[in-house]
Amino acid sequence: MNRKLLWLGPSLLLAGIFLAAFAADRDPDREIANHLIAEALKSSPLETNLRRLTDEIGGRIPGTPAFQRAVEWGIAAFKAAGADSVHTEEFTIQHSWAEGATAMTASLYSGTTFPVHAVSVAWAPALAVAKHVPIVDVGDGSAAEFAKVGDVAGRIVLVHTKVLASWEDLFGEYDRAPGVIALAMKGKAKAIAFMATRQHEILYRHTNSVAGEIDALPQLIVAREDGERIARLLASANPVWADLSIPNKIGPAIKTWNVVAEIPGAEKPDEFVVLGAHLDSWELGTGALDNGCNAALVIDALRAIKASGLKPHRSIRFILFSGEEQGMIGSRAYVRAHRNDLDKAAGVVVFDSGTGKTTGFSAGGRKDVIPAVQSILAPLESFGAAKVEATAEYGTDHFDFMLEGVPTLVADQEEANYLENYHATTDTFDKVDFSQLKKHVAEAAELTFALANASKRVGPRLNRAQIEQTLVETHLDRELKEMGVWEEWANAKRGREP
Repeated sequence: MNRKLLWLGPSLLLAGIFLAAFAADRDPDREIANHLIAEALKSSPLETNLRRLTDEIGGRIPGTPAFQRAVEWGIAAFKAAGADSVHTEEFTIQHSWAEGATAMTASLYSGTTFPVHAVSVAWAPALAVAKHVPIVDVGDGSAAEFAKVGDVAGRIVLVHTKVLASWEDLFGEYDRAPGVIALAMKGKAKAIAFMATRQHEILYRHTNSVAGEIDALPQLIVAREDGERIARLLASANPVWADLSIPNKIGPAIKTWNVVAEIPGAEKPDEFVVLGAHLDSWELGTGALDNGCNAALVIDALRAIKASGLKPHRSIRFILFSGEEQGMIGSRAYVRAHRNDLDKAAGVVVFDSGTGKTTGFSAGGRKDVIPAVQSILAPLESFGAAKVEATAEYGTDHFDFMLEGVPTLVADQEEANYLENYHATTDTFDKVDFSQLKKHVAEAAELTFALANASKRVGPRLNRAQIEQTLVETHLDRELKEMGVWEEWANAKRGREP
């Protein structure tokens, strides 16, 4: 790029790119995209930022000192990246939660005992020391399996799972849990022990909470090898009992924060695009793949855009959400606080799947936005990330924007090493593929800037009837009903008002 042109400032730089493109009979939007991509791929503090977040701060549950340090990390990193403004927005989660020293020992008639490696499911209630509790095997936890076992009252029910191999397997793990819990509650079980979906004694933290509420029944995730041993013993007519303690610590509502940085728009500053990822994580590992890498990505995308010297027509808000793991509470709080601004929202982009290769983007069921988004994504063909599909999903921070009718784009990514390490003790810095993450920074910067800089929005804000139509057409309504979320939508407690 001509040094004199760079000296003239952002507005003239943008004009210069347009003039150069026209003079050479090239597409000015493609020239801008290429310029941003090149800037994003340059050396940057990305790796250092993530190392500080994961190694020096570690796992980050809202309400803990670690999360407060993560907020301070986000503020400082955004400022260093060149944000025009940075602030935090406070909201509450209805309970605090922390695991105590969960302990489980299995015993047989013969006198054999062995430790069962286990952790509590997050936001599950505590269980005082319980001695000699019978364990019963309920297979996959279906109604038929519970009926076959019969009486489960006062017992620990052992639930089988399959080893994760695909995104569908992971979504299925969440989808099945509410039905299993309901059957265990109906049968007055003492606790549920889910076999881990990972091998090699890898333990991880899930929650069934959808709004930060405490669950109905004590629950454990037990090491797969231990769970299968218990299942074999039971199948060979060896009764198994457990001594069990789940001393979870549950407290009142806690305050937490989203971290928001902004680049103001040059022509339409009241209109905006969001690039977001969640800052919080579970604490068994250090939250590198979920979702520290993408929190660092959001910051580095801001850096790339600022370093490019380009100024978007619309404002760009870069948001690190809190409380995602407890039910996307931070993004929901942001949507509520900014509901009056959402007519001005031109799009929301979210990354939340580790560092597997981006294959394209999910458009939240919006067939109408596909032509415009496909055009915007064309510069990402070299990364293999130019596909957009009218799929819709639940489970990350685009969701409440989608329920408000705002166009959303969630990165579709290959599983890579994400599934085994998801929420796990093994989710650490060394698992991050930085060469791929740099490409993701380029993808995020190009897509977000193009949405903010387009002459027309990729699509309008949908009304409530149109939103519901997309939920039904994509069959997301079925998943929301299984997860216990649909009722909030049906009662207009969530999503765009009628």
